[in-house]
Amino acid sequence: MRRRAQAPPSPLPQRAGIDPVRLRLPADPEGSWPDLGSYLAARYAGTRGEESMARLLAAGRVLGPGGRVLHARDPYEPGAHLWFHRDMEPEPRVPFTVRVVHRDEHLLVVDKPHFLATTPRGSHITETALARLREELDLPGLSPAHRLDRLTAGLVMFSVRPEDRGAYQLLFQRREVHKEYEALAPRDPALTFPRTVRSRIEKLRGVIAATEVPGPPNAESLIELVDVRGGLGRYRLTPHTGRTHQLRVHMNGLGLPILGDPVYPEVADPAPDDYRRPLQLLARVLAFTDPVTGAAHRFESTRTLQAWHDRPGWEAGP
Repeated sequence: MRRRAQAPPSPLPQRAGIDPVRLRLPADPEGSWPDLGSYLAARYAGTRGEESMARLLAAGRVLGPGGRVLHARDPYEPGAHLWFHRDMEPEPRVPFTVRVVHRDEHLLVVDKPHFLATTPRGSHITETALARLREELDLPGLSPAHRLDRLTAGLVMFSVRPEDRGAYQLLFQRREVHKEYEALAPRDPALTFPRTVRSRIEKLRGVIAATEVPGPPNAESLIELVDVRGGLGRYRLTPHTGRTHQLRVHMNGLGLPILGDPVYPEVADPAPDDYRRPLQLLARVLAFTDPVTGAAHRFESTRTLQAWHDRPGWEAGP
């Protein structure tokens, strides 16, 4: 089997803990792009990147292998690599801290707060757990082993060294990590627990909400009612698969939407800096055998879901 040639090393360092963007120029059998500038203009046409890329080229901030500055009028070279840092709008500081639960030379486990994204995505670049941890802990090679939704708090795993990343990611791909979540949602006396929910979940690119659709199940969750306080239930959720928004979709499908969910059952649009009523979903437990050291690990979040003991404070926000 033919192997793809390895990309040359980046001539740009990380900036604020964020890796530079790397592009490999595609083939151009029709000769559509006489120069680099025309290709980049076509690639980013109609997006925010159109003006930004023109500025980066003009400022000499797009580099080729070895740190060579690239210009808009440079010949187009199919297969060549280039690197640049995105122009980033100032991001509001998410006013909550990431707690380190475990750190060794291979593995980092942290307890992420609500409202902080795990990795750069969309408008969240520097205000992410990955960017903060790379900078604060001086771990430039840090990589996520999996991802936790921005609105969900709790445990997240990272590999410290690039050479270990695949081993930790494979744990999740093979479903060899035991995960438990805690959630607060309405109680329905007509429903019996524990129960296993199986359904087919699909999420379209660019659409916020995932949906349950007819077809063979691709998502499975064990749902247990742990405690009741008035009309509110405290649930332990154990996913056996890892579909996007799986637990939120399954709880909503039972008529028990998780408290504070801005997507299920209806999509809302809270302001980015509105930290009131955080989603009452917590990644409570991670347990697995370390694929690098062979150690048996079980980690548990020390965070609590505020609405269980302080509903008015949860509604008012920080």
